[in-house]
Amino acid sequence: MATAIHLERDLPSFREAPAFRNGATCSSNAIHVVMPLDTNYIRGTMAAVLSILQHSTCPENVSFHFLSVHLDTEISSLINSTFPFLSFKMYQFDPERVSGKISKSVRQALDQPLNYARIYMVDILPPSVWRVIYLDSDIIFVDDIAKLWGVDLGGKVLAAPEYCHANFTSYFTEAFWSDRQLASVFEGRRPCYFNTGVMVVDVEQWRKGGYTRKVEEWMAVQKHTRIYQLGSLPPILLVFAGNIKGVEHRWNQHGLGGDNLEGRCRGLHPGPISLLHWSGKGKPWLRLDARRPCTVDYLWAPYDLYRSSRVALEE
Repeated sequence: MATAIHLERDLPSFREAPAFRNGATCSSNAIHVVMPLDTNYIRGTMAAVLSILQHSTCPENVSFHFLSVHLDTEISSLINSTFPFLSFKMYQFDPERVSGKISKSVRQALDQPLNYARIYMVDILPPSVWRVIYLDSDIIFVDDIAKLWGVDLGGKVLAAPEYCHANFTSYFTEAFWSDRQLASVFEGRRPCYFNTGVMVVDVEQWRKGGYTRKVEEWMAVQKHTRIYQLGSLPPILLVFAGNIKGVEHRWNQHGLGGDNLEGRCRGLHPGPISLLHWSGKGKPWLRLDARRPCTVDYLWAPYDLYRSSRVALEE
């Protein structure tokens, strides 16, 4: 009986993606994408990369920067064999950077050190990288990433879709809002929720402004006064909410993984879509494997390069 070949340590096996080449009108301007890389989410990462390349007018211009707790040659080989022409580098994120800084949240996955790597990416990336698009592993592009890359930051440190209709107060505890000194951080700005899984970041401005330290200061407050329930999102909101460049909602159709506790199925938001994001507990590859998919998971499935034993039998 034919079965899929797996690498050591039960790393998944993936089919080789097609080669995606630049058109004649493409310049040589690089688009820098930063993504966390973890064996538990690598299936999502591979699908995300495929979707970016497939919908890009100039796919060879996209350069990937993967942040990983372990610099693993086997994972690097896995990426090379799946995407032989991909421009990428792997960087180690030392979990000691957040040792003692992480507070327990509502979901264990949110407490993993790699979930905080986005806060430290400006210290890890080479000085030549001046702007990045940060992406979580549970996203799919259905539009050209160059359009998001070209967003005018208007002097802001980061750009992301804002959701001002969301109940912003719910992201922080009563202990936060009842402390006038703490709550005063939002004075003079109109804070709106934004999802940190899709951000365009001016790396140089982040470095110059010392924003990593500013986020860490709120993480320190959380250690002795519980001011929020989620992981790395709220301290970033405390620093940036109400002071970012808002972009169209089409660039983050988030929440497709349901809530953080149950992960129940959710439908798409109204309006055009350029990026789908399975934020929340439910991940499409897990629900598809369990044969309990949500309708939106069928939008993720075409980008899945995973070579399961079932697929190998069919081949």
